[in-house]
Amino acid sequence: MNKKSVSGYKLILGYLGLFMMLIGVIILIPLLVLFFYPEEIEQAKYFIVPGVISMVMGYFTHFFILGKSQEKLEKYQDAVLILLIWIIAIFISSFPFMLTGQYNFTQSIFETTSGYSTTGLSVVDVSTTPNIFLMYRSLLQFIGGVGLVLILTSALSDRYGMRLYSAEGHNDKLLPNLARSARLILSIYFIYIIIGTFLYVIFGMSVFDAINHSIAAVSTGGFSTKANSIAFFNSLPIEIITIILMLLGNTNFFVHLFLIKGKLKNAIKHVELKFLLILILTLLPFMILSIISNFNGSVGEAIRIGVFQFVSGITTTGFQSVDSLLILPNFVLVCVIILMIIGGGIGSTAGGIKQYRVVLAIKSLYWNFRDRITHRNLIRSNYINKFGKVIEVNDQVIIDTNSHILIYLVTLIFGTLIFSAHGYSLQDSLFEFASALGTVGLSIGLISYNSPPLILWTTNIGMFMGRLEFYVIFVAIAKIFMDITRRKVL
Repeated sequence: MNKKSVSGYKLILGYLGLFMMLIGVIILIPLLVLFFYPEEIEQAKYFIVPGVISMVMGYFTHFFILGKSQEKLEKYQDAVLILLIWIIAIFISSFPFMLTGQYNFTQSIFETTSGYSTTGLSVVDVSTTPNIFLMYRSLLQFIGGVGLVLILTSALSDRYGMRLYSAEGHNDKLLPNLARSARLILSIYFIYIIIGTFLYVIFGMSVFDAINHSIAAVSTGGFSTKANSIAFFNSLPIEIITIILMLLGNTNFFVHLFLIKGKLKNAIKHVELKFLLILILTLLPFMILSIISNFNGSVGEAIRIGVFQFVSGITTTGFQSVDSLLILPNFVLVCVIILMIIGGGIGSTAGGIKQYRVVLAIKSLYWNFRDRITHRNLIRSNYINKFGKVIEVNDQVIIDTNSHILIYLVTLIFGTLIFSAHGYSLQDSLFEFASALGTVGLSIGLISYNSPPLILWTTNIGMFMGRLEFYVIFVAIAKIFMDITRRKVL
């Protein structure tokens, strides 16, 4: 006897039930902190209640597909599922903050979105926040950095899981199936975090601070347990360790795999590493020279600050090595804006437009100019070095890349205008929204606990769109709208 099959939105609801159970588990994980900080036992209820409710609701929702034959998701329904997973994950995961009574709905959603999107902008006063909540924020960044869908789809078959993972904006199927790729990615993550934690402790951090900062650096998230971020420690070794961890988080997992296998040439040939080197040689020296003028000619201090903020910006991590970014020259802040817009490596934990897309856009301009001045009958193929392999670039890839960049810049302009309309200067507005859209987390003070709701929601949307990279959001909304008009939702 054949099992009854399930498809369409009932299948999506069934999957969402499975994900809700897993989200409930994620919410309960911070309770482990209580073994080390038993005095915070009163905080447990804020996690147990939403965690258990999420698991129970997910269990019953999962009945839509339990014991039934699951058909394929229809075209673009994977995008719908991705969008709903993110919305539900953020909504449910915000409850620990709301239940404390210290944060309203907007603030709770903001902090959770910032965590999952690995942005690092915050409305939380870390100096008074319990350790269990600080670890919870870091956990959100860890999951968001690895990939929310990578973590959650481990319960799905490789066929469905890989489609969802790709729809989320990843292309790093390192091994033949998603499960093995997930294990490898998580192993790489854990190794970096463990090594980073060990080194942080050696140079003076407490174990708790070391774990949180190591997670935040590798996930390029930027949440800190200190109000002054890395500047609190005023330690060159800690800043160097942080720079290395941020760069590792900024690097595509394919490149990590090459390094692990000893294929150094493949890693070096990757176009993003070359582009990063060009940025270091061209932009960083001018940043340092500009900082020197503000630090009484202290070259060493200027190099220290310039290098750290350069790396923090380009990797979209958001740590800062100075008490306030406002002490930096305007030229440096403009450079940081540029770096935040460019962003990190494609397929990494970083945000922004992504270095690969920027390089491809620049190359496409060159190819277009070259084709215009050469013989019309001469047919040329265009190539780029991606992950150590020379691949041909067709016109559709160029169109998709340029379209993404255009949408990104248009969104950046709109977000900046909303900030400006609220009374902030144009440069400050551009800096703050570029930080949100690029999932960076650097702030010059516009985002805080007391920020107006309109500013928080504008930033919320920027972080969300920047993390999911637009396409999946637009496709999902269009698919839902078309299915509603065709009465295919129910």
